[in-house]
Amino acid sequence: MTTPVCTSASKAAVPVPPSYGADARHATHARYSSFSSYVRARGPVLLRTARSLTANPSDAEDLLQTALTKTYVAWERIEDHRALDGYVRRALLNTRTSQWRKRKVDEFACDELPEPDTVPAPDPAEQQALRDAMWRAVMKLPDRQRAMVVLRYYEDLSEAQTAEVLGVSVGTVKSAVSRALGKLREDAELAPVR
Repeated sequence: MTTPVCTSASKAAVPVPPSYGADARHATHARYSSFSSYVRARGPVLLRTARSLTANPSDAEDLLQTALTKTYVAWERIEDHRALDGYVRRALLNTRTSQWRKRKVDEFACDELPEPDTVPAPDPAEQQALRDAMWRAVMKLPDRQRAMVVLRYYEDLSEAQTAEVLGVSVGTVKSAVSRALGKLREDAELAPVR
């Protein structure tokens, strides 16, 4: 059974004029604070999701902004704030689908064909092989170093955030990540990359 994320659309959020009093302004400020905290915390993860839906990073940022705007408007109607990521992902997908459907494709006949790219695109098979080799090398690291590398570079956390998650000092994170990167540099499977 799924938990409903939104209540009825009749409770749409509207800006509160100053004449409504301090309670209404406080509620609006609280909503804005909780929304901005959510965006700060989950923004990078949601941007990666948006980038997976579009080919252009700028379009992904625009797509995320549109989805977050829709989420902010519906903020008061969202019953289960634990399901916010799912709500925003659905807004991303719906917005991208709407953009795709509205897209107008113009075709123009021309006398000359455009020049082909002079630099060939990287081979996707080679890129995947490199990713696999990198992941195998990361998996060879000791558990603690692997956890720090994954949090720092795969989850894109700062050194301070990584230290907080693992319950260690920032210096410990710095030294362990440095040693882990040294081991990765010495990995024979990754030699062709260097």
